Amino acid sequence: TDAYLTLVYGDWRKMPSEEQIRKAIHNPTYIKEIYANKDLYFNANGQLAIIQVTKPVYENALEKALEAYKKAYEVDVKKTKEKDIKAGMESIANKYLNDAFNSYQFGKYAEASDLFALSAETMATTPVNKVDTTALYNAGFTSWMVQDYNKAKSFFEKCLENNYYYEGGEVFAKLADVYSNLGQKDAARDVLEKGFTQFPQSQSILIGLINYYLESGQNADRLFVLIEEAKKNEPNNASLHYAEGNVYKNMKDMENAIKCYYKSFEIDPTYVYGIYTVGSTYYDRAIEIQEEINNLDVNDYETYDKLLAEFEQALIDAIDPFEKAFNITKDEGLKVSIAEYLKNIYYRFVSKGGEYETGYNKYAEIVKNGTI
Repeated sequence: TDAYLTLVYGDWRKMPSEEQIRKAIHNPTYIKEIYANKDLYFNANGQLAIIQVTKPVYENALEKALEAYKKAYEVDVKKTKEKDIKAGMESIANKYLNDAFNSYQFGKYAEASDLFALSAETMATTPVNKVDTTALYNAGFTSWMVQDYNKAKSFFEKCLENNYYYEGGEVFAKLADVYSNLGQKDAARDVLEKGFTQFPQSQSILIGLINYYLESGQNADRLFVLIEEAKKNEPNNASLHYAEGNVYKNMKDMENAIKCYYKSFEIDPTYVYGIYTVGSTYYDRAIEIQEEINNLDVNDYETYDKLLAEFEQALIDAIDPFEKAFNITKDEGLKVSIAEYLKNIYYRFVSKGGEYETGYNKYAEIVKNGTI
């Protein structure tokens, strides 16, 4: 089972992102082969991706097998078969996972949630006695997808009880959303604040906090209090200044946002996201100005000239931080992404020749090749 899941999903313990989910569902590149008792789905590479059993030999076979193992453990007074029983139960748990991912691929999220939960329950059964936090998270995540918030709540709370937070503390963000949808606003705030102290760089947690304070009408300065408290514990943590910049950016205070991003880079010159986000903030501002220009009255020449100057200045201001980020990062994918920005900026001024033309040619070539 493990080998099968690894073949299909890579690391089968890691759920794909929500964007990947949307792209994967009902993938049109699957080729379906129908047999008497099962349907087989092959991906574009000819690899077997999904096995859907249509006529099981025994109904509820895994449930019955688990009960048999439980009984075997009960009667095995000397525990001579404990190792074999544990292996059998773990095999059942993996098969539930397999079925869960199959249901998930077919967009049957409620069914997938039940199966992830059964896998977790099986692993928790004596004598295995293991808490499978990843299966618990997957059960909560799929429940959350179908807006079964009470069910999702129980799984996400179990994750936190077992100190499992998923990537970037996503459990905190998801549980807060669940609380919000259940009308438990204070609980949502509390879990977000707790998550923020551990994962200040998490955008989903930060945005959740910002939305909470804006929607509740409470003072958003509480966010800055949280950041300052975190800074006292970790004064040289660049990500805290970066998080502070994100707060300002979400509050449309670009000037202070950029100061914070620069500060994060000053504290840690290897923290590429600080300087990179300076560039992307200027670039995003240029895009906003461009939209303002597009919406102008065609005869408003004075405003047009003013906005055009601001637009071009924002692009120019983005060059240096983007160049620094490009030179610092070791991530080739990020380098190519930055090159795309710089190519677009330099193209705007390529008619001036000189450094602009050189810059455009350099980064256009990188973007074209998709590598450095």
